[in-house]
Amino acid sequence: MTLWRDGGFAEDEWTFVADDAALPEGRVIVSLARFLRERAEAGVALTAGQAALDALPGLVDRPLLALSFAAFGDGRAFSYAILLRQRLGFRGELRAVGDVLIDEIPLMLRCGFNAFDVSNEATLRALRDGGSPRFGWAYQPGLGAETRDPSRPWARRVG
Repeated sequence: MTLWRDGGFAEDEWTFVADDAALPEGRVIVSLARFLRERAEAGVALTAGQAALDALPGLVDRPLLALSFAAFGDGRAFSYAILLRQRLGFRGELRAVGDVLIDEIPLMLRCGFNAFDVSNEATLRALRDGGSPRFGWAYQPGLGAETRDPSRPWARRVG
């Protein structure tokens, strides 16, 4: 997988570690189940579901949370990102993993994601060719800089 952060490709200093593998030295990402079992000093990988939702308040002190996009139609990771950033005050790296698609990155950014573990070839190609697409206008509030248009109070200028 390839890490994309801050508008460009970056070296990934984090390593995903399987539940049955020994924890190596350095920065590691473990599953939620392993984190809850061992309370390892690690980043935590979350797959949408009730266990992940219930665990969110106890994860805000982690340096990294990796939210999985397992299927195109499952948007729960977007909701988790908003909950983590707005309600729970999470300040660490919020990484999108799994099926990260180029046209979803602008919304992911608006929801609070700041890193993307990209494996989709079309997304990688688009990022190499010109970076993330940006939307100039949005119809819902986001977590970034935005300005309201007085003539269209529902519209927000993004960026």
